[in-house]
Amino acid sequence: MPSNGSDPQPGTPPNGPDPQAGMPSNGPEPRVGAPPPTRTRVAAASLVGTAIEFYDFYIYGTAAALVLNTAFFPELDELAGTLAAFSTFAVAFVARPLGSAIFGHWGDRIGRTSMLVVSLLLMGLSTVAIGLLPGYAAIGVAAPVLLVLLRFTQGIGLGGEWGGAALLATEHAPPGKRGHYAMFPQLGPPVGFIAANGLFLVLGGVLTDEQFLGWGWRLPFVASLVLVAVGLYVRVKISETPVFQAAMDQRRLARVPLAGLLRHQWRRVLLGAGTMVITYTLFYTATTYGLAYGTATLKIPRTTMLALTMVGVVFMGIGTAVSASASDRIGRRRTLGYGTAAAIGWGLVMFPLMQTASVPLVGLALAGALTLMGLIFGPMGAYLPELFRTEYRYSGASVAYSLGGVLGGAIPPLVATQMQVSGLPVFYVGVYVSAMAVLSLLCLLALPETGTRQLAGE
Repeated sequence: MPSNGSDPQPGTPPNGPDPQAGMPSNGPEPRVGAPPPTRTRVAAASLVGTAIEFYDFYIYGTAAALVLNTAFFPELDELAGTLAAFSTFAVAFVARPLGSAIFGHWGDRIGRTSMLVVSLLLMGLSTVAIGLLPGYAAIGVAAPVLLVLLRFTQGIGLGGEWGGAALLATEHAPPGKRGHYAMFPQLGPPVGFIAANGLFLVLGGVLTDEQFLGWGWRLPFVASLVLVAVGLYVRVKISETPVFQAAMDQRRLARVPLAGLLRHQWRRVLLGAGTMVITYTLFYTATTYGLAYGTATLKIPRTTMLALTMVGVVFMGIGTAVSASASDRIGRRRTLGYGTAAAIGWGLVMFPLMQTASVPLVGLALAGALTLMGLIFGPMGAYLPELFRTEYRYSGASVAYSLGGVLGGAIPPLVATQMQVSGLPVFYVGVYVSAMAVLSLLCLLALPETGTRQLAGE
């Protein structure tokens, strides 16, 4: 896809003005100081955090589909309880933009790496607390109230996680390799998902249904404490990114980054969020709603659905790696456009395949959706940070990413479940997926190509 010309093209001096920011950029390339961290260390630090954060997030989504309705909303019938559980799932998506604003502000003021440590702690400790939270039978209505509160703090932590990890990778990357470096935080979600659902799959195989519903579902939440310790060990050893260090040295930091972002680049925030919508929609329709639909309506065993979903996520990881690297060669915008256009068609195919209740065809439906999600998600690790200036890049990338999650992640399970309650054919869930893909494609067409943009000195 051709660029709309609103970003610097090859040959534009690195210190030239940013047309979206409306502010001149001045300053040399980052200073040469201590040896930069190795590629392996940067990759590990950006990958491990997002893997742990998304592990935490996904175990909640899986628990919402399988058990939280009975543990915290036993007074409701099965379908209404599932809808209530998905509503608590949505709370974190509402909290994520607030977390993005908070962590983005301080990440643009005092540095990327310190905020990554704080976000990891907040998300991880909230997850452990959910695993230890008594159910409705023990403390009554206080149980769902505390569940919502902890889910909210989970969302705050995740709101600051992804943007920091993506900036850690892109701002350390050598020229022409930002898409490849930014692949590593993008691989965190499939790694975290496989770890989360793999643990649920093992528990489903070794525990009886009574044991799983009684206490087994809590184990993945409590296990997050060990993972957080590993993540902290890796992250505290990473130095600040050279791009942000240069901005600090040159005193180019914004006093109130969010205010500058909204003044100069608000349009990119909204369009970037719209471009992200389809990635969330594909993922959570295929995993969270697909898991509930497959087990409750199609009567496919829970362990079978978890296994099918895990296979689909492996394809998602492959798609993420392929598209992230390809975006360095053919451009971010073109790579994103191909995947988003394909998602429009797949939305219309996905649920007719699932309605067959054939395990191979259900697996194909899930794998297709998740592969396309990976193809779109891969370049986003570089694309969203590249849209914004250094002074408010953490804020811009994080807020755009999180706002996309409100519409694309929180709403689809609720819409799909409500459609089911209303008696609409499940095919219309796929129509909704296709509509979100159209929205994302229109937003993408309004944004420029960014792969050739210089980050240093901006």
